[in-house]
Amino acid sequence: MIDSRLEQYARVAAVALLALGCFLVLQPFLGAILFAGILCLSSWPFYAWLRTRLAGRSWLAAVILVMLLVVALALPIALGAQGIVAHSGQVVELFRGFLDRRETFELPGWVRNIPLVGAPLDDYVRALLAGSTELTDLLRGLSDPAKAFMVAVGRAVGQGVIQVLIAIFVAYFFYRDGERVRGIVVGTVLRIAGDEHGAAIVRTATNAIRGVVYGLLGTALAQAAVAFVGFLIAGVPGAFLLAAVTFILSLVPMGPVIIWGGVAAWLYFHGQVGMTIFMVIWGVAVISSVDNFVKPILMSRAGNLSMLLVVLGVFGGAVAFGFIGLFIGPALLAVAWNVVRVWLELPAQRETPGAS
Repeated sequence: MIDSRLEQYARVAAVALLALGCFLVLQPFLGAILFAGILCLSSWPFYAWLRTRLAGRSWLAAVILVMLLVVALALPIALGAQGIVAHSGQVVELFRGFLDRRETFELPGWVRNIPLVGAPLDDYVRALLAGSTELTDLLRGLSDPAKAFMVAVGRAVGQGVIQVLIAIFVAYFFYRDGERVRGIVVGTVLRIAGDEHGAAIVRTATNAIRGVVYGLLGTALAQAAVAFVGFLIAGVPGAFLLAAVTFILSLVPMGPVIIWGGVAAWLYFHGQVGMTIFMVIWGVAVISSVDNFVKPILMSRAGNLSMLLVVLGVFGGAVAFGFIGLFIGPALLAVAWNVVRVWLELPAQRETPGAS
Protein backbone atom coordinates (compact mmCIF):
# COMPACT_ATOMS: atom_id res chain seq x y z
CA MET A 1 0.00 0.00 0.00
CA ILE A 2 2.75 2.42 0.96
CA ASP A 3 4.80 1.49 -2.11
CA SER A 4 1.76 2.02 -4.33
CA ARG A 5 1.16 5.51 -2.90
CA LEU A 6 4.81 6.37 -3.26
CA GLU A 7 4.68 5.34 -6.91
CA GLN A 8 1.60 7.53 -7.47
CA TYR A 9 3.27 10.48 -5.78
CA ALA A 10 6.38 9.90 -7.87
CA ARG A 11 4.33 9.86 -11.10
CA VAL A 12 2.56 13.10 -10.13
CA ALA A 13 5.88 14.72 -9.18
CA ALA A 14 7.49 13.57 -12.44
CA VAL A 15 4.61 14.92 -14.53
CA ALA A 16 4.64 18.21 -12.59
CA LEU A 17 8.39 18.61 -13.04
CA LEU A 18 8.12 17.78 -16.73
CA ALA A 19 5.32 20.34 -17.18
CA LEU A 20 7.31 22.95 -15.24
CA GLY A 21 10.42 22.29 -17.30
CA CYS A 22 8.50 22.58 -20.58
CA PHE A 23 6.92 25.82 -19.40
CA LEU A 24 10.29 27.32 -18.45
CA VAL A 25 11.70 26.36 -21.85
CA LEU A 26 8.75 27.73 -23.83
CA GLN A 27 7.98 30.72 -21.60
CA PRO A 28 10.14 33.21 -23.58
CA PHE A 29 8.27 32.18 -26.74
CA LEU A 30 4.81 31.74 -25.26
CA GLY A 31 3.46 34.97 -26.71
CA ALA A 32 4.89 34.19 -30.15
CA ILE A 33 3.41 30.68 -30.07
CA LEU A 34 -0.03 32.00 -29.13
CA PHE A 35 0.19 34.65 -31.83
CA ALA A 36 1.26 32.05 -34.40
CA GLY A 37 -1.73 29.90 -33.47
CA ILE A 38 -4.07 32.89 -33.80
CA LEU A 39 -2.63 33.80 -37.21
CA CYS A 40 -2.89 30.22 -38.51
CA LEU A 41 -6.40 29.71 -37.22
CA SER A 42 -7.54 32.99 -38.77
CA SER A 43 -5.97 32.35 -42.17
CA TRP A 44 -6.52 28.58 -42.34
CA PRO A 45 -9.36 28.74 -44.95
CA PHE A 46 -7.08 30.63 -47.34
CA TYR A 47 -4.22 28.23 -46.62
CA ALA A 48 -6.46 25.22 -47.36
CA TRP A 49 -7.58 26.82 -50.62
CA LEU A 50 -4.00 27.58 -51.60
CA ARG A 51 -2.83 24.07 -50.72
CA THR A 52 -5.52 22.61 -52.95
CA ARG A 53 -4.39 24.81 -55.83
CA LEU A 54 -0.79 23.63 -55.28
CA ALA A 55 -1.72 19.95 -55.59
CA GLY A 56 -1.52 19.31 -51.85
CA ARG A 57 2.02 20.59 -51.34
CA SER A 58 1.69 21.80 -47.77
CA TRP A 59 5.23 23.11 -47.44
CA LEU A 60 4.90 25.36 -50.51
CA ALA A 61 1.54 26.74 -49.38
CA ALA A 62 3.05 27.38 -45.94
CA VAL A 63 6.02 29.22 -47.45
CA ILE A 64 3.73 31.45 -49.53
CA LEU A 65 1.55 32.26 -46.51
CA VAL A 66 4.62 33.06 -44.42
CA MET A 67 5.94 35.43 -47.09
CA LEU A 68 2.56 37.17 -47.25
CA LEU A 69 2.55 37.58 -43.47
CA VAL A 70 6.02 39.11 -43.57
CA VAL A 71 4.94 41.67 -46.17
CA ALA A 72 1.50 42.42 -44.73
CA LEU A 73 2.36 42.36 -41.03
CA ALA A 74 6.05 42.43 -40.17
CA LEU A 75 7.08 45.02 -42.78
CA PRO A 76 4.57 47.75 -41.75
CA ILE A 77 5.42 47.23 -38.09
CA ALA A 78 9.15 47.48 -38.80
CA LEU A 79 8.68 50.65 -40.86
CA GLY A 80 6.47 52.13 -38.16
CA ALA A 81 9.05 51.43 -35.47
CA GLN A 82 11.80 52.97 -37.58
CA GLY A 83 9.65 56.01 -38.30
CA ILE A 84 8.79 56.61 -34.64
CA VAL A 85 12.42 56.46 -33.54
CA ALA A 86 13.86 58.40 -36.49
CA HIS A 87 11.34 61.25 -36.51
CA SER A 88 10.61 61.66 -32.80
CA GLY A 89 13.12 64.52 -32.62
CA GLN A 90 11.48 66.34 -35.56
CA VAL A 91 8.06 66.06 -33.93
CA VAL A 92 9.35 67.52 -30.68
CA GLU A 93 11.15 70.35 -32.50
CA LEU A 94 7.98 71.16 -34.44
CA PHE A 95 6.09 71.39 -31.17
CA ARG A 96 8.80 73.60 -29.66
CA GLY A 97 8.63 75.86 -32.73
CA PHE A 98 4.91 76.25 -32.24
CA LEU A 99 5.44 77.25 -28.61
CA ASP A 100 8.06 79.80 -29.64
CA ARG A 101 5.72 81.31 -32.27
CA ARG A 102 2.55 81.11 -30.23
CA GLU A 103 2.21 84.90 -29.93
CA THR A 104 2.17 85.29 -33.72
CA PHE A 105 -0.21 82.40 -34.27
CA GLU A 106 -3.44 83.29 -36.04
CA LEU A 107 -6.41 81.39 -37.31
CA PRO A 108 -6.92 81.01 -41.07
CA GLY A 109 -8.49 83.98 -42.84
CA TRP A 110 -11.68 82.15 -43.71
CA VAL A 111 -12.21 81.42 -40.00
CA ARG A 112 -11.52 85.05 -38.97
CA ASN A 113 -14.00 86.28 -41.60
CA ILE A 114 -16.93 84.25 -40.30
CA PRO A 115 -19.62 86.82 -39.36
CA LEU A 116 -20.15 87.41 -35.63
CA VAL A 117 -17.92 84.46 -34.65
CA GLY A 118 -14.60 84.74 -36.49
CA ALA A 119 -13.16 87.87 -34.92
CA PRO A 120 -14.05 87.04 -31.29
CA LEU A 121 -12.75 83.50 -31.76
CA ASP A 122 -9.45 84.81 -33.15
CA ASP A 123 -9.08 87.24 -30.24
CA TYR A 124 -9.81 84.49 -27.75
CA VAL A 125 -7.24 82.11 -29.24
CA ARG A 126 -4.59 84.86 -29.30
CA ALA A 127 -5.28 85.79 -25.68
CA LEU A 128 -5.24 82.14 -24.63
CA LEU A 129 -1.87 81.47 -26.25
CA ALA A 130 -0.29 84.72 -25.12
CA GLY A 131 -1.47 84.50 -21.52
CA SER A 132 -0.57 80.89 -20.75
CA THR A 133 3.11 81.47 -19.92
CA GLU A 134 3.25 78.95 -17.08
CA LEU A 135 1.57 76.29 -19.17
CA THR A 136 3.91 77.01 -22.08
CA ASP A 137 6.98 76.69 -19.86
CA LEU A 138 5.62 73.42 -18.50
CA LEU A 139 5.01 72.03 -21.99
CA ARG A 140 8.47 73.13 -23.14
CA GLY A 141 10.01 71.38 -20.14
CA LEU A 142 8.12 68.18 -21.00
CA SER A 143 9.39 68.12 -24.59
CA ASP A 144 12.57 66.19 -23.79
CA PRO A 145 10.75 63.51 -21.73
CA ALA A 146 8.21 63.29 -24.56
CA LYS A 147 11.01 62.66 -27.04
CA ALA A 148 12.47 59.96 -24.79
CA PHE A 149 9.03 58.41 -24.46
CA MET A 150 8.54 58.31 -28.24
CA VAL A 151 11.95 56.68 -28.69
CA ALA A 152 11.05 54.10 -26.03
CA VAL A 153 7.77 53.38 -27.81
CA GLY A 154 9.62 52.95 -31.09
CA ARG A 155 12.07 50.53 -29.50
CA ALA A 156 9.20 48.57 -27.94
CA VAL A 157 7.56 48.28 -31.36
CA GLY A 158 10.94 47.26 -32.77
CA GLN A 159 11.12 44.44 -30.21
CA GLY A 160 7.60 43.56 -31.32
CA VAL A 161 8.94 43.06 -34.84
CA ILE A 162 11.24 40.33 -33.50
CA GLN A 163 8.29 38.70 -31.74
CA VAL A 164 6.23 38.88 -34.92
CA LEU A 165 9.03 37.30 -36.96
CA ILE A 166 9.35 34.48 -34.41
CA ALA A 167 5.58 33.99 -34.55
CA ILE A 168 5.67 33.84 -38.35
CA PHE A 169 8.49 31.29 -38.17
CA VAL A 170 6.41 29.13 -35.80
CA ALA A 171 3.37 29.66 -38.03
CA TYR A 172 5.17 27.90 -40.89
CA PHE A 173 5.23 24.65 -38.92
CA PHE A 174 1.66 25.17 -37.74
CA TYR A 175 0.59 25.49 -41.37
CA ARG A 176 2.63 22.53 -42.55
CA ASP A 177 1.53 20.23 -39.72
CA GLY A 178 -1.81 21.92 -39.17
CA GLU A 179 -3.99 18.82 -39.38
CA ARG A 180 -1.95 17.06 -36.71
CA VAL A 181 -1.90 20.12 -34.43
CA ARG A 182 -5.63 20.62 -34.88
CA GLY A 183 -6.26 16.98 -34.00
CA ILE A 184 -4.27 17.31 -30.78
CA VAL A 185 -6.05 20.53 -29.74
CA VAL A 186 -9.55 19.29 -30.60
CA GLY A 187 -8.90 15.94 -28.97
CA THR A 188 -7.71 17.64 -25.78
CA VAL A 189 -10.76 19.91 -25.64
CA LEU A 190 -13.13 16.98 -26.27
CA ARG A 191 -11.39 14.95 -23.58
CA ILE A 192 -11.73 17.76 -21.02
CA ALA A 193 -15.18 19.15 -21.88
CA GLY A 194 -16.89 16.11 -23.38
CA ASP A 195 -18.10 15.55 -26.92
CA GLU A 196 -21.14 17.86 -26.78
CA HIS A 197 -19.55 20.78 -24.98
CA GLY A 198 -16.17 20.28 -26.65
CA ALA A 199 -17.45 20.52 -30.23
CA ALA A 200 -19.42 23.69 -29.45
CA ILE A 201 -16.45 25.24 -27.63
CA VAL A 202 -14.05 24.54 -30.51
CA ARG A 203 -16.47 25.97 -33.06
CA THR A 204 -17.23 29.06 -30.97
CA ALA A 205 -13.58 29.71 -30.10
CA THR A 206 -12.60 29.46 -33.77
CA ASN A 207 -15.24 32.00 -34.80
CA ALA A 208 -14.31 34.31 -31.92
CA ILE A 209 -10.60 34.32 -32.79
CA ARG A 210 -11.26 34.89 -36.47
CA GLY A 211 -13.71 37.67 -35.72
CA VAL A 212 -11.30 39.53 -33.45
CA VAL A 213 -8.29 39.12 -35.76
CA TYR A 214 -10.28 40.09 -38.85
CA GLY A 215 -11.64 43.09 -36.98
CA LEU A 216 -8.30 44.33 -35.63
CA LEU A 217 -6.06 43.57 -38.60
CA GLY A 218 -8.71 44.35 -41.21
CA THR A 219 -9.47 47.71 -39.65
CA ALA A 220 -5.77 48.52 -39.24
CA LEU A 221 -5.03 47.70 -42.88
CA ALA A 222 -8.08 49.65 -44.09
CA GLN A 223 -7.20 52.72 -42.03
CA ALA A 224 -3.57 52.57 -43.13
CA ALA A 225 -4.66 52.31 -46.78
CA VAL A 226 -7.06 55.27 -46.73
CA ALA A 227 -4.56 57.28 -44.66
CA PHE A 228 -1.88 56.57 -47.28
CA VAL A 229 -4.20 57.85 -50.02
CA GLY A 230 -4.95 61.00 -48.01
CA PHE A 231 -1.27 61.65 -47.32
CA LEU A 232 -0.47 61.26 -51.02
CA ILE A 233 -3.20 63.71 -52.02
CA ALA A 234 -1.98 66.20 -49.43
CA GLY A 235 1.58 65.84 -50.69
CA VAL A 236 3.00 64.91 -47.29
CA PRO A 237 6.58 63.55 -47.36
CA GLY A 238 7.00 60.02 -46.08
CA ALA A 239 3.39 59.05 -46.80
CA PHE A 240 4.09 55.32 -46.71
CA LEU A 241 5.97 55.62 -43.41
CA LEU A 242 3.12 57.61 -41.89
CA ALA A 243 0.65 54.99 -43.13
CA ALA A 244 2.75 52.29 -41.44
CA VAL A 245 2.60 54.18 -38.14
CA THR A 246 -1.15 54.58 -38.66
CA PHE A 247 -1.38 50.79 -39.05
CA ILE A 248 0.26 50.34 -35.65
CA LEU A 249 -1.76 53.02 -33.86
CA SER A 250 -5.00 51.70 -35.39
CA LEU A 251 -4.79 48.91 -32.82
CA VAL A 252 -5.18 51.52 -30.08
CA PRO A 253 -8.49 53.41 -29.68
CA MET A 254 -8.24 56.90 -31.25
CA GLY A 255 -4.65 56.15 -32.26
CA PRO A 256 -4.88 57.26 -35.94
CA VAL A 257 -6.04 60.72 -34.83
CA ILE A 258 -2.52 61.36 -33.54
CA ILE A 259 -1.09 60.79 -37.03
CA TRP A 260 -3.57 62.58 -39.28
CA GLY A 261 -3.98 65.35 -36.69
CA GLY A 262 -0.22 65.83 -36.59
CA VAL A 263 -0.11 65.86 -40.40
CA ALA A 264 -2.82 68.53 -40.46
CA ALA A 265 -0.84 70.63 -38.00
CA TRP A 266 2.31 70.21 -40.10
CA LEU A 267 0.45 71.33 -43.22
CA TYR A 268 -0.92 74.38 -41.44
CA PHE A 269 2.48 75.48 -40.11
CA HIS A 270 3.80 75.23 -43.67
CA GLY A 271 1.12 77.57 -44.96
CA GLN A 272 -0.99 74.94 -46.74
CA VAL A 273 -4.35 75.96 -45.32
CA GLY A 274 -6.38 74.28 -48.05
CA MET A 275 -4.65 70.95 -47.57
CA THR A 276 -5.00 71.35 -43.82
CA ILE A 277 -8.77 71.59 -44.20
CA PHE A 278 -8.73 68.60 -46.56
CA MET A 279 -6.66 66.53 -44.11
CA VAL A 280 -9.02 67.27 -41.22
CA ILE A 281 -12.08 66.39 -43.30
CA TRP A 282 -10.41 63.26 -44.69
CA GLY A 283 -9.28 62.20 -41.23
CA VAL A 284 -12.70 62.62 -39.62
CA ALA A 285 -14.88 61.43 -42.50
CA VAL A 286 -12.71 58.64 -43.91
CA ILE A 287 -9.80 57.48 -41.72
CA SER A 288 -11.53 57.55 -38.34
CA SER A 289 -14.90 56.47 -39.71
CA VAL A 290 -13.37 53.18 -40.91
CA ASP A 291 -13.12 52.15 -37.27
CA ASN A 292 -16.85 52.79 -36.79
CA PHE A 293 -18.06 50.88 -39.85
CA VAL A 294 -15.49 48.26 -40.84
CA LYS A 295 -14.56 46.92 -37.40
CA PRO A 296 -18.14 46.05 -36.27
CA ILE A 297 -18.75 44.21 -39.56
CA LEU A 298 -15.51 42.24 -39.40
CA MET A 299 -15.91 41.48 -35.69
CA SER A 300 -19.49 40.25 -36.02
CA ARG A 301 -18.18 36.67 -35.88
CA ALA A 302 -16.69 37.32 -32.46
CA GLY A 303 -20.05 36.77 -30.77
CA ASN A 304 -21.02 40.41 -30.24
CA LEU A 305 -17.93 40.96 -28.12
CA SER A 306 -18.14 44.10 -26.03
CA MET A 307 -15.80 46.89 -27.12
CA LEU A 308 -14.83 47.24 -23.46
CA LEU A 309 -13.35 43.73 -23.58
CA VAL A 310 -11.56 44.61 -26.81
CA VAL A 311 -10.00 47.72 -25.24
CA LEU A 312 -9.06 45.85 -22.06
CA GLY A 313 -7.64 43.05 -24.18
CA VAL A 314 -5.52 45.47 -26.22
CA PHE A 315 -3.93 47.22 -23.25
CA GLY A 316 -3.80 44.19 -20.95
CA GLY A 317 -2.34 42.05 -23.70
CA ALA A 318 0.34 44.65 -24.39
CA VAL A 319 1.32 44.63 -20.72
CA ALA A 320 1.40 40.83 -20.55
CA PHE A 321 2.98 39.93 -23.91
CA GLY A 322 4.46 43.12 -25.31
CA PHE A 323 3.53 44.43 -28.75
CA ILE A 324 1.99 41.18 -30.04
CA GLY A 325 -0.26 41.25 -26.98
CA LEU A 326 -2.28 43.86 -28.88
CA PHE A 327 -3.58 40.89 -30.89
CA ILE A 328 -3.36 38.13 -28.29
CA GLY A 329 -5.25 39.95 -25.51
CA PRO A 330 -8.52 40.61 -27.39
CA ALA A 331 -8.42 37.12 -28.93
CA LEU A 332 -8.04 35.42 -25.53
CA LEU A 333 -10.83 37.50 -23.98
CA ALA A 334 -13.05 36.77 -26.98
CA VAL A 335 -12.49 33.04 -26.57
CA ALA A 336 -13.14 33.18 -22.82
CA TRP A 337 -16.28 35.30 -23.29
CA ASN A 338 -17.76 33.00 -25.91
CA VAL A 339 -16.77 29.76 -24.14
CA VAL A 340 -18.56 30.90 -20.98
CA ARG A 341 -21.57 31.94 -23.03
CA VAL A 342 -21.75 28.57 -24.80
CA TRP A 343 -21.25 26.69 -21.54
CA LEU A 344 -24.23 28.53 -20.04
CA GLU A 345 -26.45 28.19 -23.10
CA LEU A 346 -26.00 24.46 -23.80
CA PRO A 347 -27.97 23.20 -20.76
CA ALA A 348 -30.85 25.51 -21.68
CA GLN A 349 -30.80 24.21 -25.26
CA ARG A 350 -31.00 20.61 -24.01
CA GLU A 351 -33.96 21.40 -21.75
CA THR A 352 -35.98 23.26 -24.37
CA PRO A 353 -36.97 20.23 -26.54
CA GLY A 354 -37.97 18.18 -23.49
CA ALA A 355 -40.13 20.99 -22.13
CA SER A 356 -42.04 21.21 -25.35
